[in-house]
Amino acid sequence: MVDHAVGDVADQRGALGRQFVVQGLLDRLDLGVVRRALDLGVDLIDTAEIYGPFVNEELVGRAVAGRRDEVVIATKFGLVSHDGAGPNVLDSSPANVRKAVEGSLRRLGTDHIDLYYQHRVDPDTPIEDTMGALAELVREGKVRHVGLSEAGPDTIRRAHSVHPVTAVQTEYSLWSREPAEELLPLLRELGAGLVAYSPLGRGFLTGTIRSTRELAPDDFRLSTPRFAEGNFERNLRIVDEVEDVARSVGATPAQVALAWLLAQGDGIVPIPGTRRVARVEENAAAAEVVLTSGQLARLDALTPPVGDRYAEQDLARTGL
Repeated sequence: MVDHAVGDVADQRGALGRQFVVQGLLDRLDLGVVRRALDLGVDLIDTAEIYGPFVNEELVGRAVAGRRDEVVIATKFGLVSHDGAGPNVLDSSPANVRKAVEGSLRRLGTDHIDLYYQHRVDPDTPIEDTMGALAELVREGKVRHVGLSEAGPDTIRRAHSVHPVTAVQTEYSLWSREPAEELLPLLRELGAGLVAYSPLGRGFLTGTIRSTRELAPDDFRLSTPRFAEGNFERNLRIVDEVEDVARSVGATPAQVALAWLLAQGDGIVPIPGTRRVARVEENAAAAEVVLTSGQLARLDALTPPVGDRYAEQDLARTGL
């Protein structure tokens, strides 16, 4: 197993799992996927109240029933307003944090959440107020560790001044390497970890998608600039390089993409989302893939993809 400790801060150590995360999405997560992941030693499950909404937390709760002590559960709040406004409304007010955590605890079937993230920064609530509410939950034992998702450096520093930030979740992969410039050095300074979502480039880096015509008309990826007509075709050069390295290693492109992430240093945990047992097994095996310095240099030299990772309105909600 790979030990992904989150720095040298004693009370944060162990908040992130030793292996990869299974990130549960929407309401189609097969309980067998999570259970197989646990059998393979995956010990960190990532979910959120907005997935479903709510349904995914219930599924995770059922999947880990009887095995709660084996797993680190991470979930998120802040994209559901519990005062009547509902899903996809930013609300990280202290009152909403209180309501959100009670619902998550109930759905997950647990008395504590190991890592509780703010899903997106709420511009209408000072981060100090949100962190103050989370610090109270830590003192009460309902939350063990606090994280942020898609927060910028200034927000992270302000949050950390109120209560230690254990981890920050953001997109990080071979085709989203921006965190290495400023975010990752900051997290290492603070003794926090980076949880990399979409480490396979929303499936692009697996090499299994060669045309956007293979995607369903309502696929979210079609709304992102990198999958837009013209950009997608130009970006295929990236996966071509990954596939070539994979052939030389005797691994799959997905395993090479994950191995590259793991080679970026301590405190980085990829969270490849999947709904298939075979993919869980493939992803977990990436921990054994070792890339040579030459192969890493070749991947490092890849030019950035064409197009932003989100559409403009979605990118504006990342806080970066």
